[in-house]
Amino acid sequence: MKLSEIENTAEKNQPDVIEEESDRNIVTILDEAGISYSALRETALSFYVPHPGLETREKAEQLFDREFRYAVSDPNLCLLIYAGLLLEEEGPKGRLPGVSRKSFEKDLSFIIADEVLGETIAGYIAGNKGKFEFVRFDKTKPGILATLGPFMDDVIGGLLGGISANMYSRGIFEMTEAAEKNIRTTEKRDWMTVVKTVK
Repeated sequence: MKLSEIENTAEKNQPDVIEEESDRNIVTILDEAGISYSALRETALSFYVPHPGLETREKAEQLFDREFRYAVSDPNLCLLIYAGLLLEEEGPKGRLPGVSRKSFEKDLSFIIADEVLGETIAGYIAGNKGKFEFVRFDKTKPGILATLGPFMDDVIGGLLGGISANMYSRGIFEMTEAAEKNIRTTEKRDWMTVVKTVK
């Protein structure tokens, strides 16, 4: 039997529209956990260097703001971040299956779920580029990452890694698009001049 031949009964009961919006916002939840937006932005931009499409820090901040809003508009990403918050909350209480309170607090190397979650978040946002950026954040732990617990440092590192990767990629793309548009406009203007001259 092919996968395409399997009947999916769950889809039959899906509503055509979402009946209500959640009143829980991941940015507010993070802020309540002591992870402010300004700290996230400052941490993400700690690696900033002028780059094609992000020639100034101001431009980098604008692109970070846009990419952040875009990322956290995805409920699946928000749930991954929230899962990290719940794990972080339960760990110090010794309530994580198979992980003692002491193991959690020491962030022992046999616990890799935190790394997997961070890498998954980065990859979800920006693919392999995001995973590469996650490793940079994970190894150096700049800014707020140095103050977070064993799960949230990786969750936030993954979030910032994915957003940073997209920020730089889209900055280059937008710069290239603007240059191509300028060339097309110039060529059109030059062509119109030729047409007028011929008449």
